[in-house]
This record gives sequence, C-alpha cells and structure tokens, in this order.
Amino acid sequence: MKATYTFKAEARETSGKGASRALRRAGRLPAVLYGKGQEPIGFSIDANEFVLAYQKGGFTNKVVDVTLAGKTYHLLAREIQVHPVTDKPEHIDFLSVTKDSRVHVNVPVRLVNSEKSIGVKRGGTLNIVSHEVELICVPDSIPPVIKIDVTELDIAHSIHISAIKLPEGVTPANTTDFTLVTITGRAADEPADAAAAAAAPAAAAKPAAKK
Repeated sequence: MKATYTFKAEARETSGKGASRALRRAGRLPAVLYGKGQEPIGFSIDANEFVLAYQKGGFTNKVVDVTLAGKTYHLLAREIQVHPVTDKPEHIDFLSVTKDSRVHVNVPVRLVNSEKSIGVKRGGTLNIVSHEVELICVPDSIPPVIKIDVTELDIAHSIHISAIKLPEGVTPANTTDFTLVTITGRAADEPADAAAAAAAPAAAAKPAAKK
C-alpha cells in the first residue's frame, strides 16, 4: 500500500490535557492510533512536518505511514482537532488500515469547464448541491477529487451521482441518486416579450373596470 507521507513517531508515556500541552510546547503533535481488535496507541509526531502536509489539503483522504518502536503502521486520519481561534492542529485520531480495508471518506467535488457550460453562457447560475461526496472504497482507490464536466449542462438541468464514473471498487455511501450540481435562472436569450405574451390571456380574461 503506497503512502503519501511518512512520519517518525514517539510513544506517549502519559495522556491528558497537561501532557498534550507539554508535547505541543516541545514541537510535537499528540495523536492516537485506533484499529480493529487492538487497544488505542498514543504517540506524537513532529508538528512542523505534519502542518506542512496538512496545509497541502486533502490530508484525511491520504494514506500515511507512521513508524513507531520499529513498526510501521498504515493509517488514515479520521479526526483532526484544531485550535478554535488559530486553526492550528492540536490532536489527531488515526485509523489503522490494510490494503483490503473498506473505508468511508469524504471527497470534494470539483467542476470542470464552468465557463463553457451551455447554461452559464445563456445566463444561468451554477449551483453545487453537494460540495463533498461520501465514498466507500479501499485505501489505494481513494480519488483525490470528483471531477464533474458541466460543458453540456443547460438551465433547469442537473447532474446526479449516477452520471459520474467512479474508480473501480468505489461506491457512494448514499444509495440514492442524489444531485451534485444544477443550473438555475432565466435564459438571457429568452425573447423579451415572452413574459408579456404569457400574461396577455390572463389580462384579457379580467372583467373591464366600470367607469
């Protein structure tokens, strides 16, 4: 299983808020490893190394190798706690995975050819209904993004998850055919008198006002 990042870890002898603060002051980031059928393992990694990787984005969807006491663990970050003011990472929960593990991940949606969209050219507005999609897959098949080409999307039309080709073995966690993106609005190329023409029959049906 290919890892995106590798960290050298140190075992944590003590736990608790005081111990975690001491680690952070020393430039270490406290973390916990969870795995099926095993006790949680507390450890720490270099805070600066983690922040450099974290700031590149998509960290929770990338397999990382953590070496601890001579053993290498393949992990996925499940929860990253950040400071409420500075957004600086303060603690990480990792999940131990194997090449056959089935994991749930939230993958961001990215639109392609927005400026070329038929509906946008006609004056419509693109609306991303689902900014992320929860997928079920093995660690090596996690896609970095879900790309949606909206070139042929017109006003009042939408694209659903069933129209997206996902990598082999990757399935949406939501089994309904949910909407990903739509285009709303009135077309700029609609005849200017269309609204008036539609309103004319209704106006004619009204009784004339008494003089």
